[in-house]
Amino acid sequence: MRATLYGPIIILPKSGVPFPFPKPYKDVPVVFGEWFNADPEAIIAQALQTGGGPNVSEAYTINGLPGPLYNCSTKDTFKLKVQPGKWYLLRLINAALNDELFFSIANHTLTVVDVDAAYVKPFDTDVVLVTPGQTTNVLLLAKPDDGSPAATHLMLARPYATGRVGTYDNTTVAAILEYAPAGHIKSRPLLWPTLPVFNDTAFAANYSAKLRSLASADYSARVPMRVDRPFFFTVGLGTTPCPTYQGCNGPTNDSKFSASMNNVSFNMPTTALLIAHYDGNTAGVYTSDFPTTPSEPFNYTGTPPNNTNVSNGTKVVVLPYNTSVEVVLQDTSIQGAESHPLHLHGFDFFVVGQGAGNYDPSSHPAGFNLLDPVQRNTVGVPAGGWVAIRFFADNPGVWFMHCHLEVHTSWGLKMAWVVNDGPLPHQKLMPPPSDLPKC
Repeated sequence: MRATLYGPIIILPKSGVPFPFPKPYKDVPVVFGEWFNADPEAIIAQALQTGGGPNVSEAYTINGLPGPLYNCSTKDTFKLKVQPGKWYLLRLINAALNDELFFSIANHTLTVVDVDAAYVKPFDTDVVLVTPGQTTNVLLLAKPDDGSPAATHLMLARPYATGRVGTYDNTTVAAILEYAPAGHIKSRPLLWPTLPVFNDTAFAANYSAKLRSLASADYSARVPMRVDRPFFFTVGLGTTPCPTYQGCNGPTNDSKFSASMNNVSFNMPTTALLIAHYDGNTAGVYTSDFPTTPSEPFNYTGTPPNNTNVSNGTKVVVLPYNTSVEVVLQDTSIQGAESHPLHLHGFDFFVVGQGAGNYDPSSHPAGFNLLDPVQRNTVGVPAGGWVAIRFFADNPGVWFMHCHLEVHTSWGLKMAWVVNDGPLPHQKLMPPPSDLPKC
């Protein structure tokens, strides 16, 4: 659906509760997407059959429109019309399938105030980085009408791409920031923003480090101070053998690309995990032996091991209600280090630490931020690095955690958490609706 029909759900503050930042004159959703001429289901089906990367999109879009930088879509350009001196709240949403995106507006500074529906300490930036599945709200102050020369300001987005597997859509999508009165745009100078190079991992790390929760009296940060269950998950690509009757387009002609967490590539079940859990009939659906650490440790960001094959299974982790969880997510260099936007269903988490290279449990926890870490539901695991998250398992049910790059999810980079019921009535999994279709 993200390749076809999609749109934002905007949750406003309670009536009478103000934003913790200047009230905007107007708020505007800015949704990034991808345009495919082919059927995206056919594209991924072909990729899974051949074992290679999927064909890329023809264009990126802003609010469904490709804009003037592509051959045939000059008329299909999103225009943000603003009044001089007014504040605008731009709700940036990355609905692209496989690409993290840089975004910038020419000659304007953006103030980040919210990520993944959680307020942050405001900070100014010329460029925003948003991964698939993430949202970022920014304040834009339209320049005052001070008699300066009128200009057309481009709003640009293009990929942040760190992987070496397959290709990516390396085009740039444009929209226009237009001051009222519009006048004759063609006669105005055209201003272009400067975006980082496509693999600027240093920018990504510095940008992520600026994100901090408000952690105020009104918006407290309920960070787990103790850890009941620590986990260490490697995330990255691997291989599976190619069927003997066909050549494949993986790293070698006898292998297919795959993806895994702790070297387990997730097999999608034919029975819904949630139904199996609720009914107590999990035999043959899933097993609760997902590894808490890699079964065979190695130099995760160094020279990869000779054997890059992954294992397969429908494995979950079972947690008692309200367990405090810490997960260290470690990128690997198997098939190349790459940024992975990891998304957790059912919970927000706190990003308590991140760094380059291999995670060191003896030294890195001392630098964790337990005071005002950013609260998210999707976090980019740094290319060739690690990130540590914490959350309370206080939402009973079955919850996926997966890479939000669709191709990696299709290749198996996912797992699930089963959170058992708590003792109180409001801490129990609700029954399925009476009209739930039986598949």
